[in-house]
Amino acid sequence: MGVFETVSPLQQLSHVAANFRASEHNALWLTMAESAVGRSQNFSPELLQDVFALNSAIHANGVAWIANGAKQPIHYVVLQSAHPDYFSLGGDLAYFRECIRRQDHQGLRDYSMLCVDMIYQWSSTLSQHATTVALVQGRALGGGFETALASDYIIAEEQSEFGFPEILFGLFPCTGGMSLLCQRVSVHQAERMMSDGKIYSAEELKALGVVDEICPRGKGALAVEKFISEHARHRTARLMLQRGRHRLAPLNYMELQTVVGEWVEAAMGLSDDNLRVLDMLIQMQRASVIH
Repeated sequence: MGVFETVSPLQQLSHVAANFRASEHNALWLTMAESAVGRSQNFSPELLQDVFALNSAIHANGVAWIANGAKQPIHYVVLQSAHPDYFSLGGDLAYFRECIRRQDHQGLRDYSMLCVDMIYQWSSTLSQHATTVALVQGRALGGGFETALASDYIIAEEQSEFGFPEILFGLFPCTGGMSLLCQRVSVHQAERMMSDGKIYSAEELKALGVVDEICPRGKGALAVEKFISEHARHRTARLMLQRGRHRLAPLNYMELQTVVGEWVEAAMGLSDDNLRVLDMLIQMQRASVIH
């Protein structure tokens, strides 16, 4: 993928690696690091804080990056995972369970709102200036699926799988899943996808118009580079169309807040049977073997 330049103030982030390629098309690649031993590939509070901090720094800098001693505009932002099999397994289920055990409404709400703010930054604010790409090279479940959906373009390797498993333990996506899916499919299709507990293949979602492009296993980075190269030929026009799409189908921040409130109340009222399923999924998530 060539030589990348990193910027010192953000190199200290331990859960996200940021690499800017100034030589071609000004593309910023963000890589979610593999979790430490004993932690699954999910959105831990620490990872969320790092992603949010990085997004905030990008916006504060005028959607630009310092490279070769000068400020360079960011035209593309690519999000990927360092894990070879998982883009993201979604929310930190163990953290959810601990908040439920303590009946810590505020802690669970704060976590969920940080997820919302991250998604909103990525989907609504950043996309006014740059084109965002999710490179999925494995499983994207729950909040991981939502994060991919928040991108302007989803490129998935052929082995990738997607789904919302929350219904299995009596919950639903809390970070804009309905709103994000409804930007790509009908509201009825979105509701079905969030309530059936099904794991969808990349091919199935390509047919539905959810995934934009599928490439062979191991060829995701090349597919992204090809997309960026072709997109850049008419970048200004494509960006104006992108802005138009967001104006016509914007994310409603108040709706996202409402969903979080409903989700927290539902989580605090889960039945013993639902909690047993949640405990089982926590063990699977920790082992990174959710099926």
